[in-house]
Amino acid sequence: MMLLGFGQSPRESRMMARLPFLAILCAVLFVSACALPRSGPNKNEILAGAVEQGGDAHVVYVNNRVARAANFTPSYGFSSSFMQAGSVGADEIRPGDVLGLSIWENVDDGLLASLGQSSTDLQQLQVDSDGYIFVPYAGRVRAAGSTPDQLRRTITGRLATQTPDPQVTVQRVAGDGATVSVMGKVFGQGVYPIERPTRTLAAMLARAGGVNVAPEVAVVTVKRGNETGRVWLSDLYFNPSYDIALRPGDIILVEEDQRSFTALGALGGQTKVPLGNEEVNAIEAIAMVGGLSSATADPTGVFLFRDEPSTVASAVLGRGVAGTTRIIYVLDLTQPNGIFLARDFIIRDGDTLYVTEAPYVQWQKILGAITGSAQTAANLQRIGE
Repeated sequence: MMLLGFGQSPRESRMMARLPFLAILCAVLFVSACALPRSGPNKNEILAGAVEQGGDAHVVYVNNRVARAANFTPSYGFSSSFMQAGSVGADEIRPGDVLGLSIWENVDDGLLASLGQSSTDLQQLQVDSDGYIFVPYAGRVRAAGSTPDQLRRTITGRLATQTPDPQVTVQRVAGDGATVSVMGKVFGQGVYPIERPTRTLAAMLARAGGVNVAPEVAVVTVKRGNETGRVWLSDLYFNPSYDIALRPGDIILVEEDQRSFTALGALGGQTKVPLGNEEVNAIEAIAMVGGLSSATADPTGVFLFRDEPSTVASAVLGRGVAGTTRIIYVLDLTQPNGIFLARDFIIRDGDTLYVTEAPYVQWQKILGAITGSAQTAANLQRIGE
């Protein structure tokens, strides 16, 4: 039998007995409110990180002027030195090339021919690093820089003083002197000679068997000395000016495009998304990951985190800045022109697209925590009774 406290009614006594459980409930609610799970910072927390609030990022609301200023997209292409380089003469002899000579003499017992023969074949004559070859009875002959026909006339002239009416033919076999290296995502990596059919970039890629990645994400890089140029494979095919003439020593690299942006927050998916070779705007970027989450997203809290080069940052902020600058762009899709602004805002490589949760979502979580905590406390109370 429960003894009642002095001056207490039975109801008051029951309330006093429940005080420990109410204390537990309050503690649980406090912890729940402070540590509720969420997908990331809320809108106010991001805005609090602005430079004006002591943070290290500029928060900029996107309007028509900002959209135009920020739409700088680094483009691929070749410099004028690549575009204006002339084709290598397919017949021009270079150091490292291999030549084949045939010499006919108009006598039975010639200088070079064996007894009873009228011709001599000299094969695998490699042009040395100084550009010379050695021909018996003609001596050391300068070959580099000449065409096979020019070299033929030179050798003929030297032999004519020692044997009557010599006839000479010169065949050039492309060797080490006029080659390019093709590597990366091609079916046939290797070192290829620059020959008459393969004097341009597209022809050389075809000679290497073509690319083994999807054409829309294939990037072709050409390194020539200290200079590098890069184009999309599709641009190479559709823009004849990009089909540059190759030079000896060029390195051609084919790789899959690695440009991407990251999508986080209250979206249909949270992932890293490749950009491909097409321009992608903010609306398309949101659609690529399943759109805004109808249950949790705040359409006024669409943020784009980006490191801007100084030229673009200066145009966006309206004042000169030095070096790379962190800018957080804010897109409010509820504004009358919000969708248009998002459609005009171009996503770039390395961007982070983040959508905050709507404020009521956190309240729903708090209420859920309260409901769950209250149920737990009630269960504890029943056990205590």
